Amino acid sequence: MTSHGKEIIKLQQIVFIIGIILFAIKILAWALTGSVAILTDALESVINVVAGGFTLYSLYVSFLPKDHNHPYGHGKIEFIAAGIEGTLIFIAGVYILIEAIVQLIEGKHTINQLGYGIILVGIAGAINYVLGYVMIKKGREKKSLPLIAGGKHLLSDSYSSIALIIGLILVLITGQLWLDSVIAIAFSLFIAYAGFKIIREAIAGIMDEADEALLDEYITVLNQNRTENWIDIHNIRFIKYGSNLHLDCHLTVPWYFNTREAHREYEHLREVTHTYFDQPVELFVHIDDCVTESCEICDKHDCALRQMKFIQKVTWDVKNTTQLPRHSIHDVKEPHRTL
Repeated sequence: MTSHGKEIIKLQQIVFIIGIILFAIKILAWALTGSVAILTDALESVINVVAGGFTLYSLYVSFLPKDHNHPYGHGKIEFIAAGIEGTLIFIAGVYILIEAIVQLIEGKHTINQLGYGIILVGIAGAINYVLGYVMIKKGREKKSLPLIAGGKHLLSDSYSSIALIIGLILVLITGQLWLDSVIAIAFSLFIAYAGFKIIREAIAGIMDEADEALLDEYITVLNQNRTENWIDIHNIRFIKYGSNLHLDCHLTVPWYFNTREAHREYEHLREVTHTYFDQPVELFVHIDDCVTESCEICDKHDCALRQMKFIQKVTWDVKNTTQLPRHSIHDVKEPHRTL
């Protein structure tokens, strides 16, 4: 396993252990107070622990090397893990909503030692915030969806803890115990929505939905590093396998290049790609030869076989580089034709 994978797994192990400790703290807070709002927070911690354990396993599997049965690796399991975590969070939100509504209707409100409960929830919330911030930062650095999803979950947990504390203080000041159920209802909706968003992101990864932000960043890098031998690039496609990326594209080079020269341009493109991404990238490039119409968008100054005048280069963007047909002067928005 690479150092990249070991670092991510070690962080998730820490998160899993801390999750168990926080669950114990919140259960203690609920046992002391009997608050249904605090119970919602404690039940969500159960989800944190269960999801954290599965995420830890999925990360371990995702970093296993490629094999005969999994030629693209095991990274897709990260999306499955995120989807399961999101589903559990959503179910917890719905369950809490039902319980809170039932308690509000029945009017059973008994709360004790609320001050201690507020302190314990505050401690747990502060720890969740720090841990969530670190997970999101590391997840974005390592391009790991499970870490990002887990970090967002912990941040949402910490935000809900802040709102929960405010609500409990309000209950403590006013003595209106029914507010405890109302607070729980509000939190349940927030939790369910957070779960839905994580499910949505996981499905996007499983279905290989185009990541336009990623494409836009990468194409900007290509525009900044393009050479005159890169006449055109098109049919760019990214596929995510957890923290690994697979990139397909077509690169157009001068038709008279021999295999060695064409391969040199591929190596340059590969170097630019690997320099930009700080995560593993598998790059498959189909080399196209230029055609007569390519002359109008080719600024190669030493081409002795030019058949048409150069007019203007095509500025690559997400729309024109993800399409299959090679580009021509018609893809230039406002061509500046020379007389």
